[in-house]
Amino acid sequence: MTLALVLTPYVYGLGFFMMAAGLLIALTSRHLIKRLIGLGVFQTSAGVFYILLSKVSGGTAAIRLEADSPAAEALASRLDAAYIAAHGVDGVVYSNPLPHVLILTAIVVGAATLAVGLAIIVRIRETYGTVDFEEISALEARALRDVREDEA
Repeated sequence: MTLALVLTPYVYGLGFFMMAAGLLIALTSRHLIKRLIGLGVFQTSAGVFYILLSKVSGGTAAIRLEADSPAAEALASRLDAAYIAAHGVDGVVYSNPLPHVLILTAIVVGAATLAVGLAIIVRIRETYGTVDFEEISALEARALRDVREDEA
């Protein structure tokens, strides 16, 4: 039994723990920057978990090679023959590259989301003088009450 097989359940557990921790921070924190940090942790852990699921044991990159080329023979010599016989496609097991591409896109979108979120928090700080959600809600309620009193 290899070390990878022993550690695989723990890696998935760590991914779930990070996802839960990020979601907990994002939903329960009063501080807006801490909420963004929780969102970033959640996005990162979701990406890591998605890539973990795409890993194929004994798989190789999806690179097209001619079957009788020296590169193809060298690749085939490094693969586990029993696994290829049971699960291979034309003698080669491929790891799916699509999850990696999707996660690269998600990283860019996540970075843009965090940058816009930070810009909004900077404007909130300039307007209200705080980034605490409860204090902002209290200031908004007080301002709304003042407007209603002025109208009456």
